[in-house]
Amino acid sequence: MSNMRADRTYWLNLFSPRTWQEFRAAGGAVSGFRETRWRTVQRIRPGDYLLCYLTQASRFVGVLEVTSEPYHDDSPIWAEEVFPCRVSVRPLITLDPEFGVPIHNLRGSLSIFQVNPNAWSGHVRGSPTRWKPEDGEAVVRALEAAQANPVEWPVPRTGRRQPRAIPVGNDAFTVPGPEAGAAPAAAQERSDHEATAHDEIQWLLLKLGNDMGLDVWVARNDRGKVVNGRHFADLPRLRKELPRQFDEVTNRTIELIDVLWLRHDAIVAAFEIESTTSIYSGLLRMSDLLAMQPNLHIQLFLVAPDERRDKVISEVNRPTFSRRTPPLRDVCRFISFSTLRAEVAKVGPYVSFLKPDFIESLAEACVADEGE
Repeated sequence: MSNMRADRTYWLNLFSPRTWQEFRAAGGAVSGFRETRWRTVQRIRPGDYLLCYLTQASRFVGVLEVTSEPYHDDSPIWAEEVFPCRVSVRPLITLDPEFGVPIHNLRGSLSIFQVNPNAWSGHVRGSPTRWKPEDGEAVVRALEAAQANPVEWPVPRTGRRQPRAIPVGNDAFTVPGPEAGAAPAAAQERSDHEATAHDEIQWLLLKLGNDMGLDVWVARNDRGKVVNGRHFADLPRLRKELPRQFDEVTNRTIELIDVLWLRHDAIVAAFEIESTTSIYSGLLRMSDLLAMQPNLHIQLFLVAPDERRDKVISEVNRPTFSRRTPPLRDVCRFISFSTLRAEVAKVGPYVSFLKPDFIESLAEACVADEGE
């Protein structure tokens, strides 16, 4: 199968163990992606290869050859989501998860490990994502070898109970519009002092961190905000002061970041919410923080409406951010408003059992496709 064509493009195609099973059970003839990815899906061409990766098992399990132009189809294949942006495919390799190729086995072969070995996961957080030809070829060769000489690699348990979707309305997570099309109903529920989308998402992130047992910080000038009758300042784990290990200049930057999650005095994650304001200002805060504290290893997230995704990723890839070491795109992830709302609505009863890496599972890499 290793007939490498010069004009072939390799795309990452993410599956969970469940969606991989459903894909194979349906005949393995169609792969699908979220509606928000339609612009990128349109770049996929017949003859391209989809590299199938299991997100909860951190391994490659298959190669699919695209056999059609992209199209829309809502017919059921997967139980929990429609994934309407589709291409027809021909399976070249499909492995059971326990016989897949753990990504860490390819540490010496993939460029995603070379610049910043600790930032590799950012490259497997969204699909379809275009991969470098040399990386795509390395994955194909590894999967061919795994098919010819199977080696069993136990699939790790996530340790997290997989929740089912529940009706929105749990007091801890009453959020307007868990689905992208629910905005009109949400608008009716808001009071005369309705919150902006920015404030709503800010509250959601603060409440999520608080309920997971983390300390939380909100930008100093936002402490007095109220969302649907809930005061930011009433959150029991809201920090009044920042950790003292940073110098005064760093603290002045950190205190303006929209939301921070902390465990004791260590920052676990930082979030900039870009609803209608300039994306550039939030990126500068992230970049300044890393420039002033180059040894600081925290997760950085840009949270924005679905329609601003391409703009956010374009800004992250501007030369001023791409030329720093490591590039900002390697340490920042993107989360859409709709994804955050929908996923938080699902986990209400289980939130106290979640770990901070739950938020990373919702994010995608800020790596621009070629030509963007």
